[in-house]
Amino acid sequence: MPASARRPFKRPRHIPPTDYEVVVVGAGCAGLSAALVLGRCRRRVLLCDGGKTRNAPSPAVHGFLSRDGIKPQELLRLGREQLQPYTTVESREACVAQTERDPETGSFRVTLDSGRCVTTRKILLATGIADVLPPIEGMRELWGVGVLHCPYCHGYEVSDQPVAVYGRNKSAAGFALLISRWSKDVVVCTDGWTGMSEHSRHRLKRHGIALYEQPIRRLAGRRDGSLRQLEFADGSSLPRQALFIHPDQQQRSNIADQLGCRRLQRSGAVWVDKKIMTTVPGVYAAGDTTPAAQQALVAAAEGAQAAISINEQLTREECS
Repeated sequence: MPASARRPFKRPRHIPPTDYEVVVVGAGCAGLSAALVLGRCRRRVLLCDGGKTRNAPSPAVHGFLSRDGIKPQELLRLGREQLQPYTTVESREACVAQTERDPETGSFRVTLDSGRCVTTRKILLATGIADVLPPIEGMRELWGVGVLHCPYCHGYEVSDQPVAVYGRNKSAAGFALLISRWSKDVVVCTDGWTGMSEHSRHRLKRHGIALYEQPIRRLAGRRDGSLRQLEFADGSSLPRQALFIHPDQQQRSNIADQLGCRRLQRSGAVWVDKKIMTTVPGVYAAGDTTPAAQQALVAAAEGAQAAISINEQLTREECS
């Protein structure tokens, strides 16, 4: 019998009936990777695709083994395409609006933004995070090309070019020293913040990194989205090819809060244990939603790890 014609295992009688065994919320690298592994485990999966991913504005994904330099949307297209042979995986363009856990059975009721309600034994949160950029003209418009967040993703493309690091706290100095691995022409711009410690000022000066503390009026860019120069409130300007920033972040979905999952106070990330499970039994999280490094390859790996943990837990329940 061909693999495509095989049916999933029958539900044991002691397991309460649900529409799906797993609902995966989010169809970025983490969600797609999890759906792939769960599909290969012959699990009934609903993959909820909420639309554009965080890296959509970026021209390329880097550091992803065998796919270095691929466009983000092309990587996701390939991921969706490779799910097609696994008939137990259903993918829908939908956001999850509401979730609740049945305390008696441990299963979940999931309400989609269309109003449709489904039940599931497990939930995987792969909704990612949203970047909260400073309200500076040009910051949002150049995001992903001229304004960058990760040197491991984008540092190589601006090697040996004049770059700036934006930061309004003590972490700006360390970030600039990291960026100096890719370029020796690095400056720090604090946008009016003057609280840099003397120790940090000394470190920057020792490594030839200039400090600009005046407020920034706007970022001037080129048609291709790259940065041309920073323009300050005092009328001066500084030519730069790119600006690196660690922006504030927030969860793209409140589902973790609805379910009562623990979040880390400092970062807001959803806490997970070594099995990628949250503090709520049956709820897992992967990708940028968690404290892991925010890279596409890491998100995909976490998604696969979560899927394995989920399948093994489902199996334990079925074989008890």
